[in-house]
Amino acid sequence: MKKIYADNSSTSFPKPNVVGSALLQYINNIGTNVARGNYEQSYSAGRIVFETRELLCEIFNFDEPLNVVFTSNITESLNIIIKGALKAGDHVITTSMEHNSVIRPLHTMTRLGVELTSVRCNKEGLLDIDLFSQGLMSSTRLVIVNHVSNVCGTIQQIEKIGHLCKSRGIDFIIDSAQSAGILPIDFFKLGLSALPFTGHKGLMGPQGVGGLILSSSFASKLQAFKEGGTGSFSEQEYQPEVLPDKFESGTLNIPGIFGLNAALKYIREIGTETIAGHEKHLGNLFLNNVLNIDGIKLHGMKSSENRTSVFSLTFDKMETAEVAYLLDSRYGIMTRSGIHCSPLAHKTLGTFPEGTVRFSFGYFNTEEEIDYICRAINEISKL
Repeated sequence: MKKIYADNSSTSFPKPNVVGSALLQYINNIGTNVARGNYEQSYSAGRIVFETRELLCEIFNFDEPLNVVFTSNITESLNIIIKGALKAGDHVITTSMEHNSVIRPLHTMTRLGVELTSVRCNKEGLLDIDLFSQGLMSSTRLVIVNHVSNVCGTIQQIEKIGHLCKSRGIDFIIDSAQSAGILPIDFFKLGLSALPFTGHKGLMGPQGVGGLILSSSFASKLQAFKEGGTGSFSEQEYQPEVLPDKFESGTLNIPGIFGLNAALKYIREIGTETIAGHEKHLGNLFLNNVLNIDGIKLHGMKSSENRTSVFSLTFDKMETAEVAYLLDSRYGIMTRSGIHCSPLAHKTLGTFPEGTVRFSFGYFNTEEEIDYICRAINEISKL
């Protein structure tokens, strides 16, 4: 049975061939650490790491490569921001569509005296800007908003939110897990203070590498999340304040960075507009089919506007876990069912606690696969 991958919100697959080649090249032919050796091979690895910082600046329209910090994933990046920027008495605003990578560390901070407001989105997962603005307070220090829902693909109006935050002097962060590499993100145009990202989804890199881009002013406010060896200022007993060293203690995932480097070059060669256009085309095909199938319900936006190619369905006659099992076992279609680490989003959409079956398409999916998936959904809806 042919397998069809429709779980790109979890991680993109397949990866471009150059990603695996870059990983193998590093493991077999380089293998050295960065900033820990006085020999050419170490310097050559360091050059690729720095070049990757430059490529990330290019894709997000940022101007200082040393302000690009590598982490293991966007969850670590969000924890660095949330736990490093907030203190007792501060107020932070987020939305009811956030992933647990935002919600859990924020709730931990409430135990330490941080006040949290979660602004409820509508039934399609969209934030009301006027309602959001009403939640701003004199003590609001941070706003964190999910750029794109990992549950239903709804795109938030982040440019408007960014302008509002900038006018109030509030630091603005977006969770770009579902948008980086898929939608255009301009750091300065959006008025961001920091941009956490992950490498293994829309950026098409391997798992285990992510990062955050920091404005210099915001970086100066953050406490270091972890401390230790940086390969620099080794004579000092305190963590260096310079970037990226302040937030990069210990050995980086250099194989992952090599893979991400190759993925970013691949994206640059193909073009983000081409990638986005193909994914939107596939999403339109899917929408035009599933909206005409009886016995199922699509949650979130019902048109291709203000959404990505992430779709959540429920079935009238069958639980989501059973549907996902049938899709895989009978049709070879790989999806994800449940609440997708986003319980508040499902409460907002009205799909809690059972959740949904999520279909998320990427650049390597085809029209033929979308047609096959829709036929499978139609057959299952009649069981």
